[in-house]
Amino acid sequence: MARVKSTASRKHRGLLKRAKGFKQARRTRIQTAKEAVLHAGMYAYIGRKNKKRDLRALWITRLSAAAKERGTSYSKFIAALKKEKIEIDRKILSDIAATDPKTFDAIFKEVVK
Repeated sequence: MARVKSTASRKHRGLLKRAKGFKQARRTRIQTAKEAVLHAGMYAYIGRKNKKRDLRALWITRLSAAAKERGTSYSKFIAALKKEKIEIDRKILSDIAATDPKTFDAIFKEVVK
C-alpha cells in the first residue's frame, strides 16, 4: 500500500507560512507559531477598524482647519451643507480642501451665505 501523508503536516506548513517574518520560536515551533498567528489576526482585525476611525478623524480635522480659515467652525459648515442638501462626504470634501482650494471656496460660498 502507498504511504499516506498526514494532514497535520500540511496544516503545520500553512501555519508556519503565516508566521513567516516572526522572531525566534514564534516562527519555528508549531504551538508558539499558532498562538502568535492567532494574536496577529486579532490585532489585524482591530487595526482595520481603527484605521477607519483614524481616517475619519483626519478628514474632520482637515475640514475644521479649512472652515476656520474661511471664518466659520466645522460644525456650522456641516450644518449648512445638510441644510442646503449637498451630499458630499467628508472624505471627498477634505480631499478637495487639501488639493484644490478654489473648488472648496466655491462650495463654501454656495453653502455659507
